[in-house]
Amino acid sequence: QVQLVESGGGLVQSGGSLRLSCVTSGLTFSAYRFGWFRQSPGKDREFVAAITRHGATTLYRDSVKGRFTITRDNARNTVYLQMNSLNPEDTAAYYCAATASGGSLTTGPTVYRYWGQGTQVTVSS
Repeated sequence: QVQLVESGGGLVQSGGSLRLSCVTSGLTFSAYRFGWFRQSPGKDREFVAAITRHGATTLYRDSVKGRFTITRDNARNTVYLQMNSLNPEDTAAYYCAATASGGSLTTGPTVYRYWGQGTQVTVSS
């Protein structure tokens, strides 16, 4: 059974930092690309960042470039999202997702087969 378990969310003041973790099990970690998505109440789920199988290539939504960093540790079966300079617009539930598909990294959620349950990030002003 494949499981993706996110952690690291919480309440932080504007300008602060958080590091999200996504621990996986039940899949061959190095065979999957991973993405982070987020969703706020009343809004569609939106792409945040993605990383290729060995971490050589990453992709970010424009609003988080230079503030967020996605990394992976293939020895620990874990994906991370380091979030710096947080602002209230970053408030959302953050989800980790995995896909075995190849090709270029994309922002669309439909290619991702496995999803975690999410971790809430709240940024106060």
